[in-house]
Amino acid sequence: MAASSFYLLHNLLTRRRDPNYPSAALKSIFFFMPTTLALATSLLIVLYISSTSTLFLPHHLQLTTSASASVNNEQPTKVFSFFPPEVVRFRKIWKRDGVLGETEDPSNFKLHTGSRGMYINDTELFHDRDVFFENYEEMNRSFKIYVYSHKQDDPFANVLLPVVFEPGGNYASESYFKKNLVNSHFITKDPSTADLFFLPFSIARLRHDPRVGINGIQDFIRDYIFNISHEYPYWNRSGGADHFYVACHSIGRSAMDKVVEVKLNAIQIVCSSSYYLSSYVAHKDASLPQIWPRQVDPPNLAQERSKLAFFAGTINSPVREKLLQVWQNDSEISVHFGHLTTSYSKELLGSKFCLHVKGFEVNTARIGDALYYGCVPVIIANHYDLPFQDILNWNSFSIVVATLDIPLLKRILQGISVEEYLILQNNVFKVRKHFHWHLFPVDYDAFYLVMYELWLRRSSSRVGSQVL
Repeated sequence: MAASSFYLLHNLLTRRRDPNYPSAALKSIFFFMPTTLALATSLLIVLYISSTSTLFLPHHLQLTTSASASVNNEQPTKVFSFFPPEVVRFRKIWKRDGVLGETEDPSNFKLHTGSRGMYINDTELFHDRDVFFENYEEMNRSFKIYVYSHKQDDPFANVLLPVVFEPGGNYASESYFKKNLVNSHFITKDPSTADLFFLPFSIARLRHDPRVGINGIQDFIRDYIFNISHEYPYWNRSGGADHFYVACHSIGRSAMDKVVEVKLNAIQIVCSSSYYLSSYVAHKDASLPQIWPRQVDPPNLAQERSKLAFFAGTINSPVREKLLQVWQNDSEISVHFGHLTTSYSKELLGSKFCLHVKGFEVNTARIGDALYYGCVPVIIANHYDLPFQDILNWNSFSIVVATLDIPLLKRILQGISVEEYLILQNNVFKVRKHFHWHLFPVDYDAFYLVMYELWLRRSSSRVGSQVL
């Protein structure tokens, strides 16, 4: 056998030394290489689709188990739930005296470790509560913002100064932020002490100004940046990296097209926070919640919710078209496109889950609406940078469903146990205060959480001790 192998090897090497001898094996490799590459590419595509959808998962893998170890002879409660892979969660749920709940101090309990590793407590509202509160105090104490000043007689005072009335409508977040900021203790008149510089133009108000309009926004902002970069030294020190602006209207996604340095360098706090948009840079920019202003709480948040899920809106995207196609005639998932026979608020109050479905843009007020009416948000919008994502653990109070999994929507929602739903809803009640604007800011409300997101993005170094 050894001699035979040696002969074959010797023969092969001898033939390779002959320049006129073309290797059949080499020919075969080159002949099959395109086919092999095509098959490999197809396999990668299938793997990607299977990783973002539950369509290809066996049923026994789609069910996830959460259980706690016995603590002080207490029996763990096992909860089964059905989630898409990107939101699979393991919860620590404890049963004491027949009451199901969650521990506020996980250190009091031993984590259950099993064949699938350590279960993670995913019921907390914050990624790290202690770190957040410690940083929040530091932010409140030391964070300083310089706002470029403009006078009341400025020709564009309506665009550059805060509104004098109480903001309203879908894009009120933009006006509320500016109004809150200029009257806050974060403002400094000394630019040498500023951590960030605020560009105070309003995209929403530029859009409605007849001198500017939609087609003139890009030119206005280009000219504005030109003026401040020549009149003040602050922009040029960092190329705008320590500057920020706030915009909620979707037209803001293209407003910086003629000033690419704003798009690439400045911090953009915007409602259109989708990774699909070339104008949005994750981690540099941040998502602004689109919230319809409401000053009073709705009645009876804890009422019985008989409807599984609800959505109302226009058909302005393939995602919504798919939702309508699959669920328009369903008795448990209520999908409306057009006039509602009942009030919008009544539908939200009567539904367990409220759907946020990507339309022409990813940003709508539906997440804020759902939270306001105590309804668990279901986000059907791929690659969406959710508001306050650096602070809040969205898995604790919402469900994220891949657009590819719209046909599985009912199965996903019905697979959530009663116990898990109650935890989600309870966290919705807790998180509502973070999605609320006030004329005079209240600790931990929407204004303060936007400020915290900005504080996280402030420059870690300052150019010199004095402004040049």
